[in-house]
Amino acid sequence: MNKFQILVVEDDAPIRNLIATTLKTHNYKYLLAQNGEEAIIQASTHDPDVVFLDLGLPDMDGVEIIKKIREWSNMPIIVISARSEDEDKIEALDAGADDYLTKPFSVEELLARLRVMQRRIALLQVDNNVNKSSIYTNGKLKIDYVAGCAYKDDEELKLTPIEYKLLCILAKNTGKVLTHKYITQKIWGSAWDSNVASLRVFMATLRKKLGNDSNSYIQTHVGIGYRMLKVETNIEDEMLP
Repeated sequence: MNKFQILVVEDDAPIRNLIATTLKTHNYKYLLAQNGEEAIIQASTHDPDVVFLDLGLPDMDGVEIIKKIREWSNMPIIVISARSEDEDKIEALDAGADDYLTKPFSVEELLARLRVMQRRIALLQVDNNVNKSSIYTNGKLKIDYVAGCAYKDDEELKLTPIEYKLLCILAKNTGKVLTHKYITQKIWGSAWDSNVASLRVFMATLRKKLGNDSNSYIQTHVGIGYRMLKVETNIEDEMLP
């Protein structure tokens, strides 16, 4: 079974079944959603590798779904829609879609678009692995993954195991908004509401240990989650002896 997981968001049962059968035949894992609400829940809960998204859904427009997902994730989104006007394509792509496939479509073209997305993701993962070293630096923050230590202004931060794990999760996803569910799943293996409350406590203690400028590093997205910001290095500071 292909480890790649695709979320199929389509309210038309025959098309939804066609896509699902195609994916199953080619050994892809898949999730199904019939409306926008289900799509957002599935996307936030399962973090699929790619989303196939119809724009004409019964409860909300697909463009709105793209915008909502882009608030917290860069997961690739391939629009599959009967809307063929250039304005519709531009609107979806401007909202954050990665590709646009017009109905009716052939199964071969659908799979070809998916393979292109897989290759793009694989290249990004290679680049990330090449660029990532055992030392993470961001402004005055440094994490030594091998030693399991974090430093601020060259002074070691006295972090608890969970605080350190939380900091590493954010650091390894710098620039991305991580949902409460994603973070709690990574730390505790589940996304219970009680764990979200615990997450807020650990985030507060982590911020305190990072110091007065902690907001420069960790951004809160109310009701969604947190993001590690990339802190720009002051060139004048670098030139000081």
